[in-house]
Amino acid sequence: MPKAMQYTKGSIIYFEGDKDERIFIMQNGSVLLTSTDIETEAPVAEQVHSGEFFGVKSALGHFPREETATAVVPTVAVALTVQEFEILFSNNKALIMKMLRVFSNQLRQVHKKIESILHSEPEDQLTGMLRVGQCFYDEEQFRSACDVYEKYIKRFPNSPKVAEAKKMYDAAKLRADKLAQLDRGSVDTYEEPVVANSSLKIFDLPAFARFAKNYEPGEVIISEFEPGDSFYLIQSGNVQLVKCVNGSKKNLDVLKPGEFFGEMAILDNSPRSATCMAIGKVRCLEFNKENFELLITGNPQMALLLLKLFCKRIYDQRRRLKILVIKDLQAKIADVFLMLNEMNPVANEMEKQRKFNVTVSDIAHWAGLSLEVTKDEINRFVERHRIEVYDNYVIVNNINDIQRLYETRAGIR
Repeated sequence: MPKAMQYTKGSIIYFEGDKDERIFIMQNGSVLLTSTDIETEAPVAEQVHSGEFFGVKSALGHFPREETATAVVPTVAVALTVQEFEILFSNNKALIMKMLRVFSNQLRQVHKKIESILHSEPEDQLTGMLRVGQCFYDEEQFRSACDVYEKYIKRFPNSPKVAEAKKMYDAAKLRADKLAQLDRGSVDTYEEPVVANSSLKIFDLPAFARFAKNYEPGEVIISEFEPGDSFYLIQSGNVQLVKCVNGSKKNLDVLKPGEFFGEMAILDNSPRSATCMAIGKVRCLEFNKENFELLITGNPQMALLLLKLFCKRIYDQRRRLKILVIKDLQAKIADVFLMLNEMNPVANEMEKQRKFNVTVSDIAHWAGLSLEVTKDEINRFVERHRIEVYDNYVIVNNINDIQRLYETRAGIR
């Protein structure tokens, strides 16, 4: 049962860093949420008013609190368990859409901060999409480059740069066809869709078969800068999220069966913020912009999954932003290992050694550094026997030693 909690003026409802899976609704009074801006280190304050929720992201995502909640005046707030919140959320269509849009906007703002730190130049849709195609072409992913140029030609047939796009498409197609001839002997088949989350079994029904789309290895499903008019649910296979930053392709994430992508552009009517491409054979359900709200509000389990996905992505991107703002290079690399340790918890916390399936290139991406600078910094870790580097993985000999190094170099006490 939801429980009404009474707080006197100045009472702390929860502290930043607490692990607390309660979600609160303000009944009366006033609550101030305080935190520190990751980039500027300036204090940030947000006031919660009657009828509003707080503590949602950390509770749904099972993350530590990102802010401290303080009662400004005598306050009554209703505390809900995650299960109680899910029931309330599922029965309120207006709340569903409002929270999805709020979280989508929060995620978009974190993306903008990361782009700013990485010195990613803002671009219009036409120029940006052409540069995405060029990025794939330069990395010799010609099949993917073809897809981007083809989407450009279809989306912007009257663009003054459409002739340039057609020329680049022809060049990429020629090279892609040559590579395809070398792979002609290999045969791959689609696997039957396996929905990872039991709450999504409804989408395995015949009624949803008409929404199914199959994609080949390397095929671009959506391109960065493309108009957003559909979103996707992965039924089988994996989807790579990539972003082209200053002419270089950066891997953002790998999505698995049961996960969504493309929903942000639907919610805030903006161009795509990343490119999504198939890793191996992929099958997705594609839903258009027109039936998005009907589908989400008519399927509460789907809406909840999407809300939890936003919580995870916001947390993950804020965690990456925290690394990017660190000035000391050794502390920056150390925090990458600490982040990887958080993402891959071990059964025995007493075990000090960790193995992470990442490359030096992956570490460079997370740290926002060039490959050359990252190699130099990694060599310092190797020389001090803190880590061992192999082709496809890195071994951290003592994660506690990395924690101490980070705290010392970053000036944390």
